[in-house]
Amino acid sequence: MSLGTSSDLAVDEADGAAALLRTTDAVRQRAAHLLGRARAGKSSWFDVDDASVPIAVTEVVDVTRQRYPELNIPFHSRWRHFEAGGVDRKAELDARLSTLDAAARARAMIDLTVVSVLLDAGAGPDWHYDEAASGQRFARSEGLGVATWNAFLDGVFSSDAGAPLRVDARGLLDVTPARLAAAFQVGHDNPLVGIDGRVRLLHRLGEAMAVRAETFGPQGRPGGLFDRLTPQRGLATITAHDILSELLVSLSGIWLADNAIGEQRLGDCWRHDAVPGPGLTRGWVPFHKLSQWLTYSLLEPFEWAGVRVLGLDDLTALPEYRNGGLLLDTGVIRAREPGFLRSAWSVDAEPVVEWRALTVALLDELAPLVRAGLGVDAMRMPLACVLEGGTWAAGRVLAQRLRGGLPPFAIVSDGTVF
Repeated sequence: MSLGTSSDLAVDEADGAAALLRTTDAVRQRAAHLLGRARAGKSSWFDVDDASVPIAVTEVVDVTRQRYPELNIPFHSRWRHFEAGGVDRKAELDARLSTLDAAARARAMIDLTVVSVLLDAGAGPDWHYDEAASGQRFARSEGLGVATWNAFLDGVFSSDAGAPLRVDARGLLDVTPARLAAAFQVGHDNPLVGIDGRVRLLHRLGEAMAVRAETFGPQGRPGGLFDRLTPQRGLATITAHDILSELLVSLSGIWLADNAIGEQRLGDCWRHDAVPGPGLTRGWVPFHKLSQWLTYSLLEPFEWAGVRVLGLDDLTALPEYRNGGLLLDTGVIRAREPGFLRSAWSVDAEPVVEWRALTVALLDELAPLVRAGLGVDAMRMPLACVLEGGTWAAGRVLAQRLRGGLPPFAIVSDGTVF
């Protein structure tokens, strides 16, 4: 699909334009355009220093070997956060679901994954979660993961007290800021960024599922995706983009951002006037970070149910603090005016959009170099494993080393993008 052609989509109409922008081809092509522009010195915000790429690759290779010495690297997934503290929480969930068939277990795990990923946006530096069962304290993404895990086990997202291990539309609509704050142990001395935005997102999810019974079933459960994508029990394979496309179409109305073409809400898709494109897609840069993070996180629940997921590398790198921070902190991306990194920017600001695009495009280029440094091929180490090994972890290590864990610059977010 070319930036200069409309393919078979009616891109002069809202439906066709939105359909194009919901593809990872569009994510990659538009990110690559902004990377080429920055390399040519045409960006107002960033330069790209290709001589620093080996520094970034070395950081990723070293961190990957430290974390996974045998290079048995799992997918970058919310399920890694569920393993925080070395606790085998999945074994407990498996035991609780042991009387159910494979499809029912998959629905429950998809329920958990969807709600947890949607709640996985930046927690801020001052929040933590104390887990009673393990006696451990967790923060940031691990803390959010463990908090949502325990909230799910406690039935916080279910409307049926007799069936706590599920998420349904009514249960989500009943979640209040106070109830979510209590589940996440939020208080004056333990503030969580964006609690109201997270609750609004859960409500929108509930509303969207309630009116799409063909996808989410009569109770409006995220787990309905399993039946939607595997309508025939003999269907043994799906593609990663099948999962992503279903998420982007069925959940397009949940995002809090006002981005839209006509009546089609675009979600994590932002304006940058330097980006070409056919018809109404001109000037839009899609990322779909949370939807892609959710897709990565759903790979295992589908596979545990016996469904093979193909085309993993059709998904892109995730343009967020850690991956993008890796590139800034190793000097691959350099701010033309370093002072602007000390300002707070909104998620729709042009430098934020461009930084995220450069992150997507550059990590596509880094991935084969990382594999070469580790002596593995793409079959053994798809992008989902490069991220896990990997770029996200190296970005976190560098942030801790340089800024006590803080991101490379401040972004004002409602808790649903970053």
